[in-house]
Amino acid sequence: MKIVFMGTPAFAVPSLSTLHESRHQIVAVVTQPDRAAGRGLKLRASPVKLAAEQLGLPVLQPESLAAPDFVQRLQGLDADLFAVVAFRILPESIFTIPPKGTVNLHASLLPKYRGAAPINWAIINGETRTGVTTILIRKEVDAGDILLQRETEIGEDETAGELHDRLAQLGAEVLLETVEGLDAGTLTPKRQEGEVTRAPKLTRELAEIRWHQSSVEIRNLVRGLNPVPAAFTYFHGKVLKVFEARLADPASDAEPGEIIEVSRHSFKVATGSGALEVTQLQLEGKRKMSVEEFLRGQKVHVGQKLGR
Repeated sequence: MKIVFMGTPAFAVPSLSTLHESRHQIVAVVTQPDRAAGRGLKLRASPVKLAAEQLGLPVLQPESLAAPDFVQRLQGLDADLFAVVAFRILPESIFTIPPKGTVNLHASLLPKYRGAAPINWAIINGETRTGVTTILIRKEVDAGDILLQRETEIGEDETAGELHDRLAQLGAEVLLETVEGLDAGTLTPKRQEGEVTRAPKLTRELAEIRWHQSSVEIRNLVRGLNPVPAAFTYFHGKVLKVFEARLADPASDAEPGEIIEVSRHSFKVATGSGALEVTQLQLEGKRKMSVEEFLRGQKVHVGQKLGR
């Protein structure tokens, strides 16, 4: 089949590569325009654009997906299918173009975790299983009929970054399987059934650690926001990002946020229920480091409070 691929971030790159290596033909890759980024605000290409150029594929970067000239250009490609992975919301004038439909790969077991951050929210909410789903796009976001779904366990210590990379690879396999099924006419779309849950964009307010929560809840937050944007608290008025923490025994009379033990390699903090042993962090203005290295440059003692 002739396919137009649409995507932007690193999550979409394995899918692009897998489709390119298949018997199908990618006739164009659509991604966001280059954006100013970094201290010098230099224009930076998306991971999908960089990958497409390495593969020798033509790249389209429209400012507006609804622009008539862009719609006409897509129509002129005579593609059988559009494949979408981590891209923008498509207008109906786009997703109705190809005769085989427009397929979207989503990083959750739909209808759970519809939205922009399904990987993060699955971990934050303490899920033990998640997966990927391919759907046919329709007007309502992430609500289209399911084509294929693949489930996987979430590791007890797995971070959002680690799960992201696993699901990107798993998703690429499922997307190719979906394309093959649509080409052969062996897939029957099924309506989404079950409770709909949301995975909205991550906010700074969400990322701030609330020490009155349980140690399990806070640890899930830390895992779910690692590596970005990272859960954070305050240390002497400065932002302290926490990247790694494990469950620990609490001190019975300590207040939430109070440091209850300091060792060479870590320090423990009381929570609303239990305690956390922090092992990797980053102080505002500094690089990410182990707590052992942090303690060589900072005075940390039992009884100190973290937070506002």
